[in-house]
Order: sequence, then structure tokens, then C-alpha cells
Amino acid sequence: MMTTANDVSTKSNRKQGRWMSSRGVRRFVSHRLAITGLLMISAVALLCIVGPWLLPHGMLEINIIDRFKPPGTDDYVLGTDELGRDLAARLFMAGRVSLIVGVAAMILSTLIGTVIGLVAGYFGKVIGTVLMRFTDSVLCFPQIFLLLTLAAFLEPSALMITLIIAATSWMEIARIVSAEIRSLRERDFVTASRISGASHSWIMFRELLPNIVGPIIVAATLTVARAILTEAYVSFLGYGIQPPLPSWGNMLNNAQQYLDTAPWLALVPGVAITIAVTSFNFIGDGLRDALDARSDMP
Repeated sequence: MMTTANDVSTKSNRKQGRWMSSRGVRRFVSHRLAITGLLMISAVALLCIVGPWLLPHGMLEINIIDRFKPPGTDDYVLGTDELGRDLAARLFMAGRVSLIVGVAAMILSTLIGTVIGLVAGYFGKVIGTVLMRFTDSVLCFPQIFLLLTLAAFLEPSALMITLIIAATSWMEIARIVSAEIRSLRERDFVTASRISGASHSWIMFRELLPNIVGPIIVAATLTVARAILTEAYVSFLGYGIQPPLPSWGNMLNNAQQYLDTAPWLALVPGVAITIAVTSFNFIGDGLRDALDARSDMP
């Protein structure tokens, strides 16, 4: 009996998932801002991957004679910095670091938030109350102060910054997942699984979780944008990624004293951060509309 009920529920979920997938793809493709964001971030990622191999100078190659070359001078596409290093090479390598940190922090924070929200929403009562009150208490602290406090006491490496950002970014996802699970846990398919003898873990991860993938994906996409911006902010203040490893944030930190004489040192990474964050926000908006069953989009 248990196998039969679970099979019926699984088939129903798969059928609904296929329907939502095909319709969601059409909605997403018709969302112009989302497609624009996808193209922009794809171009940025491609440049960060292959760009350093196409340039004549490496990111650590110092040419004192070529200090503060403006963009387009000689073979420096984006100019040089205070040490004569190729700004384009440093920008692309910094992009690798910033994007990897952003995506990795998103994955970790999404996993943490999903598990906590899933357990809190499914069990409710004492367990749910304790978990959500803990989530609310962490959410009460200003994220940037919590980030700076943790970064000041820990070694500021790329891995550590990723863990710190993830540890301070899971709360909103946990709240979203918990709210969605509370609205689903009394549905007929969940009741049928309980009656058939399915375990709590089976119901949570095989029955409930597939039905809230949409909100999780949207929240995760927006978390990437916030993680990139957070890394840039922390690195700009000197508590994030440390030289010689470049990131968009510490490039801005190094450029602030040359705003009058070499403004491109700040403009180049600033524009890169803006494009990346805006692109992920556009993609998140498109995914939200595409996965929303109440959307008026075709």
C-alpha cells in the first residue's frame, strides 16, 4: 500500500513538474529583461574564463614605465593600474574570484536555509518555533556588521569569505521554505503518504521539496547577486579577499586613492559589479514570473 500511494504521488508530481517546466520556459523566454540578464552574465562569465588567455600581459606582470596608462593605450584595453599591471587581466581574474564566491555562497546558504525551513515548516510546534525564532534572531542583526565582525576574527581567504557570506545569507530562504511547507503539509497527497506509512524524511524530501523548487530557485538566484555585492563591500573595506588575489571589491579599495588622477581604476570594477548584480536580479525577476502559476504572462 505504501509503495502504491508513493508511486501515485510521485507520478502526479512529475506530471505537474513537466507541465510547469514547459510553460515556465515559455514565460522565461518571453521575459525580455531576464533574457538580457542571462546574455549579460553569460558574456561576463565567458570573458572571465577565456579573457586572461587572450591578453598579452598577465595580472601580476608589473611594468612601472606603463603606470596609469588610460584605456585603449598601446595594448592595454582597459589601461593599467598604479604598478603598471594590465587592468583587463586583473578584472577578468577578479571576476572569476567574485563569481565563484557568489555562486558558492549561494549554494551553501540555499542548502542551509532549505533544510532549516523544511524541518521547521514540516514539524511545526516546538521544533518549528525554536528554529524560526533562531532564524529571526539571526535576521535581526544587521548583516554587514555581522559579516565584518566574523571577517575581523577569521583569516580573510576566499574560502572563509564564502563561508561567512553563506552563514549570514540563509535566513530569508529558510523563512520562504518554511512558509511554503506550512501551506503544503496538510494537502491530500501528504496525508496519503502519512497514511501509507511513509517516513518523515521521505515526505519532506520526496513529496514536499519538489513542490517548492520554484521559490527556492528564485531566492537562490537573487542570493547570488547579494553575495557578489557583499563580497565586494567587505573586500572594499579591507576585510575580504586579500591581494595579490584580485576581486572586484579589493580592486575598488586600491583605486579609491586615485579617483582624481586615474578614475578608470574604480570605474572598470564598478561597472563589472553593476552588470553582474543587475543581470542576476533580472534573471531572478524572470524566474519568479516564469514559475508563478498565477502569472498573466503567456
